[in-house]
Amino acid sequence: MSIEVTDRNPVAGADEILTDEALAFLEKLHVKFAARRDELLADRGAKQAAASAAGGLDFLPETREVRESDWTVAPAPPALQDRRVEMTGPATPEKMAINALNSGAKVWLADLEDASCPTWPNVVSAIRNLRDGARGTLSFTSDDGKDYRLRTDAPLAVVVTRPRGWHMSEAHVLVDGQRTVGGLVDFGLHFFHLAQLLLDNGHGPYYYLPKMESHLEARLWNDVFTFAEAELGIEHGTIRATVLIETIPAAFEMDEILYELRDHASGLNAGRWDYLFSIIKYFRDAGSQFVLVDRADIAMTAPFMRAYSELLVKTCHRRGAFAMGGMAAFIPSRRDADVNAAAFEKVRSDKTREAGDGFDGSWVAHPDLVPVCREVFDSVLGDRPNQVERQRDDVNVTADQLLDISSAKGANTLTGLRGNLYVALAYTAVWLSGNGAVAIHNLMEDAATAEISRSQVWQQIANASVLDDTGDTVTRDLVSRLLDEEAERLRSEVAADDFARYYEPAKALIAKLCLDEAFVDFLTLPAYEEVI
Repeated sequence: MSIEVTDRNPVAGADEILTDEALAFLEKLHVKFAARRDELLADRGAKQAAASAAGGLDFLPETREVRESDWTVAPAPPALQDRRVEMTGPATPEKMAINALNSGAKVWLADLEDASCPTWPNVVSAIRNLRDGARGTLSFTSDDGKDYRLRTDAPLAVVVTRPRGWHMSEAHVLVDGQRTVGGLVDFGLHFFHLAQLLLDNGHGPYYYLPKMESHLEARLWNDVFTFAEAELGIEHGTIRATVLIETIPAAFEMDEILYELRDHASGLNAGRWDYLFSIIKYFRDAGSQFVLVDRADIAMTAPFMRAYSELLVKTCHRRGAFAMGGMAAFIPSRRDADVNAAAFEKVRSDKTREAGDGFDGSWVAHPDLVPVCREVFDSVLGDRPNQVERQRDDVNVTADQLLDISSAKGANTLTGLRGNLYVALAYTAVWLSGNGAVAIHNLMEDAATAEISRSQVWQQIANASVLDDTGDTVTRDLVSRLLDEEAERLRSEVAADDFARYYEPAKALIAKLCLDEAFVDFLTLPAYEEVI
């Protein structure tokens, strides 16, 4: 076996990250775990086809004992006891990392996944920034001379790093000429360089795990953690992982996922856009009963979404784990106080619902929202760091409730269709430019919103959906025409060079993803081939 990095110096300081010792660790992770990853990805396809053909899912009979028996996850370390407000965002560039650490949030979700375009410079820069943040040396000076430094007047946010999901590869690190697993590269470089450093700071190597579809995928992560701890001489159970329940099959395996990770588990998170995207993807051949109304109409209060979120809280607290709420994606406007007031009230209402339901904390995408979220959870938690002790014995969720897609009230409209095409195109263009998080119409968008946008268009075409406001049937011809119009709209909003360089290829990619008969599992897979 031999490991090769095709670009050893993508950014300043890369030689300190891509050391021979770190690469040897990555090679061991690849040799030991990559084949199992490949097998589990193959299993996804078979399970999806079976569920789509059956038109449903159910809780696994073979793991009934896990769901019905009494057990708990490992106690949370002191640094992760209080997670009432979590700031999310990419770990690069330096300015964003510094602002996140300084935000006043209890936790920063340092995102190497949905909010990051995994160009090789971004991957290496993210690890370097996280290392420098842990050292207390992270700094940045803008072109206009403004200095950004880590605050010393208050605690920095505790870092929880999100590596890429199992589906992503890394084209710049090869073992015997084979691409490595993106998530293992992210985790491996981070753990190798930061695990002991974080422990010396009183924190630890903490992770968010995305996109999993089964407890067997969680078992693989647990085995990776156990191996990594032993390999570097870190005490077993030091790693803590919070799992995003953002796929529909994972919603049926919450207990099992926590059980597999129980020595390393910290909690579960209730997402939104990726979860809805997963419903479309998983039941894409199951008929019109799974067609979603416009995504803007689907709130977490929709009965099937409420079933999912309440089941998550119940499951977490029964197992001694944290239940983390979803994203407040609003980006405050410096020019429109009325927009801010309305959005802040909406965020406050959403966080009030989460805190009242028993969530232990929630996400925000902008530092100005940290006080709003904190105030809401302070009012419920008081001096307590969390409310894990609150059991939701009143919650009894069935498979039918989780799959009751028609319970969401709303419509399919031309406005919604146009909005999906605009967001998918605008976000993908920015992603191709190397940025994974972008503000669109005062909302912080990441890959999840692009995924739900393009998949909902595909779903409407596949089911010949009729738009409620115009009576038009959604066809390939209609979508193609609207995509042309939304592209022209964007042409007037961006620089000509940027449009030619990024928006034209993005338009071609979105057209293919929306118009082809075959459904592509992840937008980022073909998009990655454009940026490597």
